[in-house]
Formats: sequence, structure tokens, C-alpha cells
Amino acid sequence: MAQVVAGDERVNETEMKAMDANRYATKKTIAQGMLDIALLTANASQLKYILQVGEQHQFYKLMLILISLSIVMQVAAGILLVIQSLISIHNLKDRSIGFTLNHFVDAFIFFSVFCDVMKMNFGLDPAIPVQNKDDVEVFKP
Repeated sequence: MAQVVAGDERVNETEMKAMDANRYATKKTIAQGMLDIALLTANASQLKYILQVGEQHQFYKLMLILISLSIVMQVAAGILLVIQSLISIHNLKDRSIGFTLNHFVDAFIFFSVFCDVMKMNFGLDPAIPVQNKDDVEVFKP
């Protein structure tokens, strides 16, 4: 049996493969969670903007629905990622549950990104013309 040196410890290859699979799954879950947090922060900022602009925005209702739907799916995906991180992949039954959860997480993230793409097509233009008292068109930041 071959020995692999990891730091100061010697570990045989079969133990290293078992550790790598679980470590990879954990890192993947953490990375997905971090990306989900970044996307959630961007959506919260866009929600704040669209609520401040209000009905003046041409696609106000559509944007409000898409942003809200995206946030709900991101929160659901985040909860499933937390649950998934608690599952050990060494048990066969737990592994199949983990795969199922992974498919749901992927679906939620896919539809969330789809909502974000649709939202970007309709635009969140920060320069919306506003009429002031003197009938001069001013761009509101």
C-alpha cells in the first residue's frame, strides 16, 4: 500500500480518497453558499432600488415579481445547502438523499439565475428621467 505524505502525517491512499470525496463535497457546498450570498445581496440591492423608483419604472410589477421570486429561490437553495452540508456521503442512504438534495439545489439556482437573466433584459436603468417643477427633464440617480 502506497503512503502519501500530507504535512507531517503519513496517510495511505485509500484513506486519502475517502477524505477527499467528503472534503470536495464540503468545499463545493460552501462555494455554492458563498455565491448564493453574493447573488442574494445583489438582488436585495435591486429590490431596494425598484421599490424606491416605484411605479415610475416601466416594468415595475414584472421586476418586483422576478426579484422576489429570485430571492425566495435563493433562500430555499441556501437552506437546502445547509441541510446538505450536514449529510455524510459515506452512508449509501445518506448519499442518495444528498444527491436528491443536490438536484433540488441545482434546480433552484438555475431558476434563480433564469429570473436574474430575465430581470437584466428588462433593465434596472438607474438614470430615469423625472420632470421637475420647471418642466426640465432631470435624470434621477
